[in-house]
Amino acid sequence: MSPASRYRPFPPVDLADRRWPGRVISHAPAWLSTDLRDGNQALFEPMGPERKMRMFRMLCEIGFKEIEVGFPSASGTEFDFVRTLIEGGHIPGDVTIGVLTQAREPLIRRTIESLVGARRAIVHVYTATSPVFRERVFGMQPAEVTAMAVSSVRLIRELCDAHPETEWVLEYSPETFSATELEFARDISDAVAEAWGATPERKLILNLPATVEMATPNVYADQVEWMDRHLARRDSVIISVHPHNDRGTAVAAAELAMMAGAERVEGCLFGNGERTGNVDLVTLALNLRTQGIDPGLEFRDIDAVARTYEACTQLPIHPRHPYVGDLVFTAFSGSHQDAIRKGMAAQATEEHWNVPYLPIDPADLGRTYDSLVRVNSQSGKGGVAYLLEMSRGVVMPRRMQVEFSTAVQRLAETTGSEVSAEQIWQLFSAEYLEPAAAACYVGHQLVDRGAQQGIRLTVSVDGRQQVLDGVGNGPIDAAIAALGVPVEVRSYEERALNQGADSRALAIVEMAIRGVTGSTFGAGIDANIVTASIRALMAGLNRMLARMDAAERQRALLALERPARTAERVA
Repeated sequence: MSPASRYRPFPPVDLADRRWPGRVISHAPAWLSTDLRDGNQALFEPMGPERKMRMFRMLCEIGFKEIEVGFPSASGTEFDFVRTLIEGGHIPGDVTIGVLTQAREPLIRRTIESLVGARRAIVHVYTATSPVFRERVFGMQPAEVTAMAVSSVRLIRELCDAHPETEWVLEYSPETFSATELEFARDISDAVAEAWGATPERKLILNLPATVEMATPNVYADQVEWMDRHLARRDSVIISVHPHNDRGTAVAAAELAMMAGAERVEGCLFGNGERTGNVDLVTLALNLRTQGIDPGLEFRDIDAVARTYEACTQLPIHPRHPYVGDLVFTAFSGSHQDAIRKGMAAQATEEHWNVPYLPIDPADLGRTYDSLVRVNSQSGKGGVAYLLEMSRGVVMPRRMQVEFSTAVQRLAETTGSEVSAEQIWQLFSAEYLEPAAAACYVGHQLVDRGAQQGIRLTVSVDGRQQVLDGVGNGPIDAAIAALGVPVEVRSYEERALNQGADSRALAIVEMAIRGVTGSTFGAGIDANIVTASIRALMAGLNRMLARMDAAERQRALLALERPARTAERVA
């Protein structure tokens, strides 16, 4: 048997009069983030309580109104996190949390226990329905699977009725729907809807997951439309989809499923999840925006979202990832560079966006145009990162490489010749180590503040020295508090430039100021790593000040010129 012949094509759906190909998406779906459940269990190292809370808060800020926060019957950590959200009052009034449970009585009871006291909660129960699971994994007949699902729903209903202070919503998934016979998927869904007592006022969320992508996205759309047209209580059901990305087509499958009748989409930021991941909700939402549809999710500072995601999941975002990758708004090709320059020059503020190679305005995502055009090694002006590392031991983060290459390009175009390693180092120093300074670092003294770190920071503003006190979780946090400027550190790196007794440390800080578009970098070098870090912070601050308009810059400098006082950072 040849390798290809071992696999059978997935059978098409008998839907000759399919309607979805003639429809267009006119509005955003209801969104559910599964980052804290499905995405979390797919990590090398699952998030602890602090990272989960940080992710939860970010998801709320983005605008998710439904968030699946865990699998409380799976572990004490998961259970405790759900209780912390409820008892600590961390759930905004317009946000509903959801939790997942298997169709087993002890797990269901534990799940309901975790949600007691919530204003509104989604209980998500599932049973595997496809033949391969029924026959090979569980050894069950369709009637047995249906009986298990119905008895579980009845138990959930009984337990929910005992806590009328909470608004309860049931979600049911015929897991492995994409590989299940449609007639059976319909029958078990109808049975669950009846057991729950679904009505137009008390709707059941029926989630139809592509647990494994089995075929092309149009087949999944056919399956969703078939269900949409054959459910007994369609007016009492919200059709939800949960596409996975095994074939690399989860976004397309979700879009076609919405055309086929899906009203709700589940997934994760940047496509995180088991195996190849869940549908990427960022890409899906921004695809809608490029078609003039408000997605209802806010990504005006997509770099901040990306950095928080990477910190919480410990997973990198590919530099070519749609919309958010470090290089997606960067052109290497000369013809691309020329087209983008001309398109940007011709783009009027009040007209529809229409720039070659750019389906979305980077400014809408909080990104700047600085990195749109850069040179690479093929142009004879590249190898910047390599030359800096080889000659000075400086290793720049990728986003800093993109930013710095613009300055190198300007220098190369000015000189009209190849840029040497020494010229690159001098330019790096002028850009990041010693930028034009409105506020100069003079010195600092660390102060004992018990559990926190105190600092007395001396700076010079327009030639006048100021002594500023601050308290924070560490030296950088304390220095930010002392400065009194709304600085946010996006990333921080440090490394030794050489070895031995006279070794020096390099610190690189990526930072932003609230209310100012984009982020920038600062670098510092010193024998003491704390001093290097503060120098990097001050360098970055001065580079951000240079980008502000006069009024913004004046307000920031006034904050530095206040009388000495002790400030605390508020997390």
